Amino acid sequence: MISPRWLLPTLLLACSTVAADPGPLREAFFVRGGFNAWGLDNALQHKGHGVYEADIQVSPGNHGFKLGTRDWSREWVPSVDTSVAVKPGQPVRLATHAGPEATLFVRSTATYRFTLDAKQAGAPILRVTRLAERKSGPAADPHAGRARVATLAFATWDGRQETARFSLLDPEAQLRSYTHSTTMTLRDPVPQHTNYAERAELPILRSGNLAFDALFALAANEMRQDAVSEIRDGNYKGGAAIACDCFETGEKWHYVWTRDLSYAADLGLALLDPQRVRNSLEFKLAGYRAGVPKAPHLAGTQDGLQIVQDTGSGGSWPVSTDRVAWAFAAEETLRMLPPDERAAFAARALTALSNTIENDRIAAFDAQDGLYTGEQSFLDWRDQSYAAWITDDLAAMAGSKSVSTNAAHYKALTLAARLAQDMGDSARASRYGAWAGALKQAINARLWLPDAGMYSSLTAAHFDGAPLHKFDWLGQSLAIVTGIASSEQAHSILARYPHGPMGPPVIWPQQQGTPVYHNRAIWPFVTAYGLKAAAMSGNAAVADAAYDSLVRGAALNMSNMENLEWLSGQPLLLDEKNPSLIGPVINSRRQLWSVGAYLGMVIENVFGVTPLDEGIRLQPFVTAKLRRETFAGTNQATLHSLRLRGASVTVRLLLPPADTGEGYHKVEQVLLNGAPTGATIPWARLRDGDVIEVALGAVIKGDNGIRRVNADPYLESPAVFGPREPVIEALDRDASGHARLRFNAGGNGAGAKAKTVYHVYRDGKLVAAKLARGAWLDPEAHPYACYAVEAEFSNAGNRSHHSVPRCLDAATEIAITDARVSSNLKMTTDAAPRIAGWGAPQDRFELRDLRIERAGDYRIQLRYRNEANQINLGISGGVKWMTIEDAAGRPIAQGVVQLPHTKPARANTPAPLSTPLPAHLQPGAYRVRLADFYNMSYLESNASFSGAGGTGGPSNRVDLYGVRVQRVE
Repeated sequence: MISPRWLLPTLLLACSTVAADPGPLREAFFVRGGFNAWGLDNALQHKGHGVYEADIQVSPGNHGFKLGTRDWSREWVPSVDTSVAVKPGQPVRLATHAGPEATLFVRSTATYRFTLDAKQAGAPILRVTRLAERKSGPAADPHAGRARVATLAFATWDGRQETARFSLLDPEAQLRSYTHSTTMTLRDPVPQHTNYAERAELPILRSGNLAFDALFALAANEMRQDAVSEIRDGNYKGGAAIACDCFETGEKWHYVWTRDLSYAADLGLALLDPQRVRNSLEFKLAGYRAGVPKAPHLAGTQDGLQIVQDTGSGGSWPVSTDRVAWAFAAEETLRMLPPDERAAFAARALTALSNTIENDRIAAFDAQDGLYTGEQSFLDWRDQSYAAWITDDLAAMAGSKSVSTNAAHYKALTLAARLAQDMGDSARASRYGAWAGALKQAINARLWLPDAGMYSSLTAAHFDGAPLHKFDWLGQSLAIVTGIASSEQAHSILARYPHGPMGPPVIWPQQQGTPVYHNRAIWPFVTAYGLKAAAMSGNAAVADAAYDSLVRGAALNMSNMENLEWLSGQPLLLDEKNPSLIGPVINSRRQLWSVGAYLGMVIENVFGVTPLDEGIRLQPFVTAKLRRETFAGTNQATLHSLRLRGASVTVRLLLPPADTGEGYHKVEQVLLNGAPTGATIPWARLRDGDVIEVALGAVIKGDNGIRRVNADPYLESPAVFGPREPVIEALDRDASGHARLRFNAGGNGAGAKAKTVYHVYRDGKLVAAKLARGAWLDPEAHPYACYAVEAEFSNAGNRSHHSVPRCLDAATEIAITDARVSSNLKMTTDAAPRIAGWGAPQDRFELRDLRIERAGDYRIQLRYRNEANQINLGISGGVKWMTIEDAAGRPIAQGVVQLPHTKPARANTPAPLSTPLPAHLQPGAYRVRLADFYNMSYLESNASFSGAGGTGGPSNRVDLYGVRVQRVE
């Protein structure tokens, strides 16, 4: 028997030996998945003999995960002959290369041990084991002995009820401490109750409603939790902390992301902490990296200071161009900063906006229809809101146009024009003002669908271009709040966009076979933009739906969550019969834009405090229902200690008697320190200690149109889902030159739950409607037309995305082996000849003697592959400059072509195509040249990025396989 006095040193020696030995992996490996936001919180610890472990508390869900290094340079997934579904206790053989993620289904919260046996480095084994739970007695009532307790009860989708309770230990305290509990099963493994307190530096609410006061304090508390002195992300600076007095994105997202920050600040955060928002906005600006040559076609100042488009689809910008959403936050921040700070930030903002606008104009503006290309704003998960085929053709997504992103471009243009005017730069003010006016017209001309009474969320891409019968709440709302939509259009949108029993979904209709995330989800920040739009237009019904949704979500989840399933309102819809559809796939507490949404709901919408350039406007939108229910039993509600440009003021609503009708209470009078004043109080008049009172009067009925829909959240009902997109199987000409299509249902077969009909589009125009699947002959002869097909559930009216477009005229394919092709790089002559790794700034490529026999409109594309990163990640999307020259060397057409990330090559699958360069060509010989442009890897902010384009230098390289020439007219 070993003496006890020798046991501890022996154990310590053994532990230190294990810790010092990294084992066969030789570098840190992490378990990364939906349960930890794909972060670096769970490193596999070497236990000796090549065995590694990580214990992780996992909440319910069907969680995707992988094993990977910090920079994803190595990742391990189930081998191809193994199911991706990992069963607890069963060993899983891993492949030591990239591939589909593993999944772990968890019914209830528990701790799981991930054990990796890597003794054989080429054949690692993973085993996941559920650890035994500690038994505990019944939970004590957290509200026991409290002086005041309030309960909110909410009906559930299945006829039951969930409740949230709130209590105070000391009701008379100047700063209250709240206890908050819920009966709803929470998304994350946290207790069913929490405590939070009001803060002296933030406004406090006294409304006569304990629960409403508490939820405002919850949002303020979460804002402070998101206010950090350092940020971090596993893909930047090796995951090390980056000093920044900024707002991080949420409990699971510890970085600053451009769109999240921008919408959060616009909704409420800039009003309360403009300096921290400014710091965060500055963090999202960057110039060019030192030593990177500036391509000749770039615009803007020499340093290139511009807004950063975060990592994402196809390698970021310009597949995505909604970085301009930064302007929403900048505008609100400029309004709240003191004059001296405002001037400095305004000058920097104008430089960044101008450089961004000018380069977006070059890379992402389609002069033919006046719209900007780019992924839908925030709907940045391709599988969730695009056609199923889009993941194999991200260039098609890059070439589409969306209403949300174009609304953000409109905001950037109008703000830049105003800043330029303020600084005496009339030339830029006129330029950007004119561009904004033309963009507004183009949005209304191209994206407004009269039959739907709403804006199309997005167009189909090149060779189609039709506005789709797809809709999203952020895009509709931004069109209203920016003034793009007319009053008549705004009323139509608000009355027609569908609302479920728990609130509005972010997209409509929902997509089959797709888990909950953007699809089938409520996002509180989007709901808050809908509330802003409803208040502007006087729609009390839509506003009440938003108020209810925001309050319910915060109350039952004890946090302002990232998203919720839209028909049940749950933070996780655990669909055991369809594990692949469980979601929201990822969710986070205290999500920044959800926090901003709740704070803005109270301050701007309920109390009506809206910052303007000239002062504070008081325009509360208190509906009859809100007065009758939330403010029952009181005649006033007060917001104390609201700081506006350094002045701490009190804002009080003087409430009239409750009304049983529907509508909203009009503003009768605004008082400043007891004296009548206008609805807008100039900044110069505000003083510390001011009391602003807003007296509300009778109910105005207004326009209360709203569309209500409902369905079982576990069924893919045609009432709320769209069909799958069809497939064109064949396209040819008959003897007289008329196009003949044959198309199949694309999954909408005889077993479909609703009658499906089909529509045919020629060059983006509807030419045949309500067809049965099968064949169709074009009654008109169009030898160069391109066709697409759309499905519709005839009873519900919900439509699919369009099929992959097919063009009637055969394209000309010129392989890289053609003698007319030349480059400074040698061709790789294996089974798939290509010029590999082409695209350094000094690289050249040209195709000589391109023969055009007939005058017409052509589209020139590149066949390529870009596997620098996965299709949903990175900053290394290919962005190049193409020029078409005539025989005399004169440019006939030129512009940016995009070569986004592609999936790994598959056998017998042709290389994907770039975005097309349009050119009207006459008969003759032409030369095609390629040169460098830039992407986000050229910016200094990405110098510490761990993937391609980061620490190893900019990455804008692709493998070239050939050139494709398609005649379209």
